[in-house]
Amino acid sequence: MPILSKETKAAILGAVHLKTESVDVPEWGDGVSVHVSEMSGLARDAFYAQRQAGKVPISESQAGLLLATVVDESGALVLDESDIANLRAQGTAAIDRIAAVAIRLNGMQPTAVEDAVKNSAAAPSGDSGSSSASTSAAQ
Repeated sequence: MPILSKETKAAILGAVHLKTESVDVPEWGDGVSVHVSEMSGLARDAFYAQRQAGKVPISESQAGLLLATVVDESGALVLDESDIANLRAQGTAAIDRIAAVAIRLNGMQPTAVEDAVKNSAAAPSGDSGSSSASTSAAQ
């Protein structure tokens, strides 16, 4: 497995590395499923920016999440703004199931930030084995 270096940087950062997961949606028809994708950092920023405008109904927030995460086999987004009303009209079981996968893939659970802080706090800290000053100390 290549390690990120100046030589491998273009190949590693130039490729898309987003996880996807298929979700069965029998409520939408026999054998219907959707592909749910992890969002890029930019897509997640845009999703959160739209939600910060104020109180958003759950169905609208979930519809927005599906717009940002439901993709086709090639990874292209399938839904757009014109689909929000139709998504909000769907049964909650199907929307909840798809949204739950999108939330999990994107680390958006309510405890995700707390869990990340706990995990990083549990990691060893201190000397890096290098005689150079740490980045945070240099700032």
